[in-house]
Amino acid sequence: MNGSNPDSADSADSADGRRPTSSPAAPARGRAGRVRMTGKQRREQLLEIGRTVFAERGYDGTSVEEIAERAGVSKPVVYEHFGGKEGLYAVVVDREMQLLLDMVTGALTGGHSRELLEQAAFALMDYIDTSTDGFKILVRDSPVAQSTGTFASLISDIATQVEDILGLEFKARGFDARLAPMYSQMLVGMVALTGQWWLEVRKPQKAEVAAHLVNLAWHGLEGMERHPKLVGERQN
Repeated sequence: MNGSNPDSADSADSADGRRPTSSPAAPARGRAGRVRMTGKQRREQLLEIGRTVFAERGYDGTSVEEIAERAGVSKPVVYEHFGGKEGLYAVVVDREMQLLLDMVTGALTGGHSRELLEQAAFALMDYIDTSTDGFKILVRDSPVAQSTGTFASLISDIATQVEDILGLEFKARGFDARLAPMYSQMLVGMVALTGQWWLEVRKPQKAEVAAHLVNLAWHGLEGMERHPKLVGERQN
């Protein structure tokens, strides 16, 4: 993929990405009134359109033809920028994964463990609220490989951030800190699945959902046994 190449409809752009015109006004238009864009502008347009269509129809239901039609370009333009549907999808997913990871890690600023749990829960809920299309794409099974992996691997990355918080909490309470990675996966997975459910129902309000998530997680930790035992017939 070569994102710096302009598409065929935008070949009038100069090599440095600036239009060869003295006017800084609206982009130039071709014979049919189509807007001319730099290669970078066209790439961003295709990414935004692709993101919308993938969220609406899923990967299998999306076609290069529809993306090109919505962008007002020919199919070869999409192939020129991304090599096809898989390449476009991979970039869209990578961007969404990085955005979610940045939002969660950037939110962890509180000093108290419970406050940090609240911030992590809010960060995921905020992402779902403000980037609904992106979340819909992420929670679907991906048919292609991305540089950042799958949604499961992203959840694992976020859990790693929470792991340090739990490790300190475990030490303070006399628990085995080596179990913190496993518990962090449990906590983050709980929040992620709740987020998927909330995406569809949107009730109760976001703050209330976050409060209940932290209520379960925090009071579960509060009353946690140091050496939990199974009580049913199955012991192994």
